[in-house]
Amino acid sequence: KLTSVRSTLWTLGSLVALVVGVGMLAVVQTASQDYEKLPYTAPALFGLMVGQIAVIVLGVLTISSEYGTGLIRTTFTAAPDRLRVLTAKYLVFGTVALLTTTLSVGFVGLWAAILHSGPAAGPHGLAEWAGALAGCFYVTLLGLLAMAVGALVRHSAGAIAVMLGVVTMPPVLGSILMVWPVTSGVGGLVLRYNAPVGLFQLFGVQDNGVGGAAMPSDLAQMTLLVLVTAAAVTASYAVVRRRDV
Repeated sequence: KLTSVRSTLWTLGSLVALVVGVGMLAVVQTASQDYEKLPYTAPALFGLMVGQIAVIVLGVLTISSEYGTGLIRTTFTAAPDRLRVLTAKYLVFGTVALLTTTLSVGFVGLWAAILHSGPAAGPHGLAEWAGALAGCFYVTLLGLLAMAVGALVRHSAGAIAVMLGVVTMPPVLGSILMVWPVTSGVGGLVLRYNAPVGLFQLFGVQDNGVGGAAMPSDLAQMTLLVLVTAAAVTASYAVVRRRDV
């Protein structure tokens, strides 16, 4: 269904266009000395910050579009083992999302390394590429979380709205909570542990503390999203198994 439904192909195309387009625009606007403190994959991050919305939308549509059209009944009639169907969807979507984001980010990072590899760029190593790969996996987890929310909500617009709130609201909410001394501690946690900050940190761009506190480790950022995604996926299995459709 990923290849037969036109909307999914358009969504994947928009992901590639955003990551590569915005990333290459950043590459040509930077100089070699800019990469003295930045990884070569940094330009791709700017495109991925927008492109992650496409991953989220695709994750939701992978499951919720069938509920919207009623085709989910046909799917479960053809394959009565609902948990196997849901597992197949998670595996196929996760593989496609990870490969697409990794290839797009790698393309931009490779061109940045080719065009800005002079002495002014300073030394670079494999660690920054490993961080970019972790960032791509992070975005894939967001897509899997979106798919789980889609299975729970069974409504495309509602699930997308929930995921947009998950991605965009924590920085705003954290800033508001920092205004009052009583809630400043919670606000600091929200500002340090959220999807945009986690993605910037994995790419090696964000390393400054927030509210006087040091930033969490890359492993802590990744672990938090893994736990949240695992909880949502587990809930989706339980709900899909119990209800009629």
